[in-house]
Amino acid sequence: MGIGIEVLIVDWKRVEAAPAEQRGELVDEAAFGDTVWEGSADGFGWSWPASAGADWYGRYAFHRNGSYKLHFWAGERWEDVRDFAEPGLRTALDRFTGPLFWQHGFAYLVGEDPGAVPERECPWDTEVLTWCPPQDVALLKDFWTRARSGLAALREPFGEHARTETGWIRDFEAFTAVLGAWGDVVTEADRRGWGIVGLRC
Repeated sequence: MGIGIEVLIVDWKRVEAAPAEQRGELVDEAAFGDTVWEGSADGFGWSWPASAGADWYGRYAFHRNGSYKLHFWAGERWEDVRDFAEPGLRTALDRFTGPLFWQHGFAYLVGEDPGAVPERECPWDTEVLTWCPPQDVALLKDFWTRARSGLAALREPFGEHARTETGWIRDFEAFTAVLGAWGDVVTEADRRGWGIVGLRC
């Protein structure tokens, strides 16, 4: 089946308040335990734990089987078209997609190329594909706000250089849908002052 990803937004302070050796287990239990979820009937988008005392996390489902391939191929399609984006859009999308598709947990440095910044290891004892503490989420929200308004300019170059008849991301609509979904995740996490964790499953 390959690699899957379970995306949570979490109250970082709540997790960090637990003993260091218990933080990974706390997040794993939230994602993979016996949580009763309330959310959309079709299983996509947001769902929230129904039990009392579990108001410190929420889950976002991009599609039914949770495969990481969706996000990997969205990153590949961006690589196909990024040279055709105007510089401001290219920078914003590089920074937005960097920690979500490629350099997971990398440290943001003003003026630095994301590809030149080393990754930070997740401090919790759990297997993550991406993790962004609240201060990075705030930066991602800014990059998303800057990128969103310019996405339409990529439609033509996407059709010429990235469109395909097979695979997870075949056309511009599928590409922007993934970006928009991550935008929803980032926006909600930022609104709450929370972080983002993508757990391997």
